[in-house]
Amino acid sequence: MAKGPRYRRPLRRRNEGKTNYHRRLKLIKSRSLRAVIRASNNNIIVQLIESKTGGDKILISAFSKELSINFGWKANTGNIPAAYLTGYLAGLRAKKLNFTEAILDLGIFYHHNRVLAAFKGLLDAGINIPYREEFFPENFEERINGSHIENYAKYLKTEDPDIYQQRFSGYLKKQKIDPLKMGQYFSTTLKTIENNV
Repeated sequence: MAKGPRYRRPLRRRNEGKTNYHRRLKLIKSRSLRAVIRASNNNIIVQLIESKTGGDKILISAFSKELSINFGWKANTGNIPAAYLTGYLAGLRAKKLNFTEAILDLGIFYHHNRVLAAFKGLLDAGINIPYREEFFPENFEERINGSHIENYAKYLKTEDPDIYQQRFSGYLKKQKIDPLKMGQYFSTTLKTIENNV
């Protein structure tokens, strides 16, 4: 460990790899609402945050567990379609309270595709956030509506039913849903969100 009169330990969150304080300072100086998207293995959180001197104030929040509790989502709450739906839910809530613009705050960027799916949900709900078109990968729409899960399930079911049962055991046994109907689950949940927010 370094020693001496000029040595200074880094801040705890920087040391843990959770916060980039130089980037955060630039975002706060812009005085815009920040669209904060955080993903873990099982959940997605989308928030619109206003930075104030006394601390950040959360104005809008959406949590992916809400999809299964309030909107009839049957699949995993940590996958790409759930991330999109969570972003869309947060965007509709923001529009309802007349928040139309924000800037994207990615923080330390983990879980790339799920964060991008939640961001796409915010954009599709009508929140104006600056971005470049190259930000999204090719064929991203297919991944958002869950058709990539359907296609993979169809392929495994015809090629190797044992691996199909093993890979989709969480859907088939625990959640009792058909992975071949993922697009249908996505569209019904999307309509439920639009009708109830």
